[in-house]
Amino acid sequence: MRKVNAIIERGSDGTYGIYIDLNENKLSYAILGDGTTVDDAKADFYNSYEEMKQLYKDENKQFEEVEFVFEYDVVSFLESYSKIFSKPALEKITGINQKQFFHYQSGKKPRKETVLKIQKGLQQLGKELSQVHFID
Repeated sequence: MRKVNAIIERGSDGTYGIYIDLNENKLSYAILGDGTTVDDAKADFYNSYEEMKQLYKDENKQFEEVEFVFEYDVVSFLESYSKIFSKPALEKITGINQKQFFHYQSGKKPRKETVLKIQKGLQQLGKELSQVHFID
């Protein structure tokens, strides 16, 4: 099954939206999801996907089923995970000063190098956590 990027963004009203970049992904259909949280937006997004699948079936059209890979902008990620990752924790994980995270969470766009540094730090943490095993 082909993987398709779905972009998660936080709107100026504080809600979240998810969409597919059709230019990048070359799908014959478009779907959107909206919600007050990322989880709500994902649920709406998947609901739209199922509705589109049913529409194609009803119209006897070929529907390409895909797997979604969700991509965040930094602002959306920080807001969505603010209750899980504190600014001091993010500083420790990424090496980026926590004051910068306050700027990013309020809407300032980080440079591409900074985005990659944040991504690398979080992915390293995920890799380390995936190797944790507890003894009984």
